[in-house]
Amino acid sequence: MTTDVRADLYPSRGAAEMTTPRQDPVIWSAPGAPGPIAAKDLQSFEHDGFLAIDQLVTPDEVAGYRAELDRLVADPLVRADERSIIEPKTQSVRSVFEVHKLSEVFARLVRDERVVGRARQILGSDVYVHQSRINVKPGFGASGFYWHSDFETWHAEDGLPNMRAVSVSIALTENLDTNGGLMIMPGSHKSFVGCAGETPKDNYKKSLQMQDAGIPSDEVLTAMADRHGIKLFTGKAGSATWFDCNAMHGSGDNITPYARSNVFIVFNSVDNTAQEPFAAPVRRPDFIGARDFTPVGY
Repeated sequence: MTTDVRADLYPSRGAAEMTTPRQDPVIWSAPGAPGPIAAKDLQSFEHDGFLAIDQLVTPDEVAGYRAELDRLVADPLVRADERSIIEPKTQSVRSVFEVHKLSEVFARLVRDERVVGRARQILGSDVYVHQSRINVKPGFGASGFYWHSDFETWHAEDGLPNMRAVSVSIALTENLDTNGGLMIMPGSHKSFVGCAGETPKDNYKKSLQMQDAGIPSDEVLTAMADRHGIKLFTGKAGSATWFDCNAMHGSGDNITPYARSNVFIVFNSVDNTAQEPFAAPVRRPDFIGARDFTPVGY
């Protein structure tokens, strides 16, 4: 487990914005280590910071996950739970966090070797769930997620010391090029953007609807986009995108009639467990940044 040494490799939320080279590996497993990801795909992940899979789960499985998503969103108790985030304009459910604890259906997905096996291979260790959620993103006005690095927030506000976490977004509806799909700047995971400005108290309450703290400047985002380009991910329901914790990414609003619903799981290494926040007055609630470090499958 991680020691209590407070070396901060990635300063952020200070007086000035600063960009520093990544200090950690991208692939943590030893070369040739067994796992479901082919060697060439691991190399692609290391280079680009993401890996797209055309079909991670079958159409029949997708139907089951969609039904469970619909059940959760329609449940008034779930809607009233603090783990549910409501769209400020439409008052529809935007996200439901900690779904692997709210739902055995999604708990089984987390334990599925097609999912957790890839996380273990990338991170080179046992893993636990740092965060899980369903993103509903209904049509006709669901707001997007502005450009950001997840690690910047998880480091500053949750206390993850190193870049040893990976996310997977599994499409439960078709991800079109028009309904607010995921965008990533390929290769951006090799640089860390330390953002300017202090973290407000209870920042998470605002940031889960519209992020403000931890956002790079327009100038830095423009330079990164000019250097790396922008990749938009589309795919059928059942497709998936794995991406590094420090990849610069975001998504646009969905003004089409077609929902873009995904289940999103963040795996963190058991050797990178959360400490106290590096740049926030208090840690975020456990349902956003887990403090239960039990490895998946144990």
